[in-house]
Amino acid sequence: MSTLERARCSLKAHPLALDAAIAAGVLTCMIAGSFVTPVGTDGVTWGLRTPALPSLLLMLLAATALVFRRRAPKAVLAVTGTLSVIEFVTGDPRAPVGMTAVVALYTVASTTDRSTTWRVGLLTMTVLTAAAMLGGPLPWYAQENLGVLAWTGIGATAGDAVRSRRAVVQAMRERAERAERTREEEARRRVAEERLRIARDLHDVVAHHIALVNVQAGVAAHVMDKRPDQAKEALAHVREASRSALNELRATVGLLRQSGDPEAPTEPAPGLDRLEDLADTFRNAGLPVEVARADQGTELPAAVDLAAFRVVQEALTNVRKHAGATARAEVSVVRVGSDIEVTVLDDGTEADGADEPGDAGGGHGLLGMRERVTAVGGTLTTGPRYGGGFRVHAILPVTTRTTAPGDPA
Repeated sequence: MSTLERARCSLKAHPLALDAAIAAGVLTCMIAGSFVTPVGTDGVTWGLRTPALPSLLLMLLAATALVFRRRAPKAVLAVTGTLSVIEFVTGDPRAPVGMTAVVALYTVASTTDRSTTWRVGLLTMTVLTAAAMLGGPLPWYAQENLGVLAWTGIGATAGDAVRSRRAVVQAMRERAERAERTREEEARRRVAEERLRIARDLHDVVAHHIALVNVQAGVAAHVMDKRPDQAKEALAHVREASRSALNELRATVGLLRQSGDPEAPTEPAPGLDRLEDLADTFRNAGLPVEVARADQGTELPAAVDLAAFRVVQEALTNVRKHAGATARAEVSVVRVGSDIEVTVLDDGTEADGADEPGDAGGGHGLLGMRERVTAVGGTLTTGPRYGGGFRVHAILPVTTRTTAPGDPA
């Protein structure tokens, strides 16, 4: 860093010292200008003169006031304007005391709003110009009097331009900071959504398959001694359910791999095309399940297809866990206009809603179903049936309509 740059940074760090330096520069210019005067009748020629002592005193007082222009800009403008009016009325020839008023007016315009700049600028311009034209020894149309009007206008305009530029720069900086915050919030939101999605997948896989494994293991233990063939069949179902659970867990956890990691999952996500296989796993676990479809071979988006499958899977898992040993379940998939309606009914007699979020069961099954359905733009209704049992009803769009962040579910 050069010496000039270090001096500039030091002055910016100490604004009072910078204002003192500016005031000293203005005083030097005023004193230098007070020794020169235009003379001659055939044109303007320049000659030397000796400034009067009162003019020197007024210049010193006005320059001293400029030192405090940042702390009290309007008060400094009033002081320098008053001293300038005194010089305009009494000075003959005049000293350039009005230069301090121009600097003070620039400071007021650069630190206030535009309406204040207009009012203060017009008032300053009118008072100084009127004093110069009407109270001074020169004719009102003299070039020096018109110069007072021009220089005060320049000071107000320049200060307003600087203020506008500062406002634009500040607005750009705020927009950049706001955009950066928005990007960070969007990144955090996407991470949270991805974590929630993976948590739902893990819950669906574990709750479904572990429930089946638990039931089949209980059957095998119960009939192991008396009916070994049935026990072997139950253990085969346990093996099949555990293998399916491992495969789905491997696919779900594989989503957490980095893009360059090997062995990325290639198996497609489950959908309604596997609905009969899903029902068979529950039938093998002792839950009678009837499936009725009237969707006319509708091709669903992958997200909607997966959501429909998971809703049926979680609803049947809840039936098996909470509806009692004699419960039966019915699954229907129907195309209604631009939507697919998925309904799961059971006739259980126990507390179907134990998996309701916030209940004593502490589960997240119904909450996960609602989140899945809402994520693809659908709606989910759940509740007890009249006469006993439980009903899960999901309306899913054939075309994905994902909800925007902040939209009510």
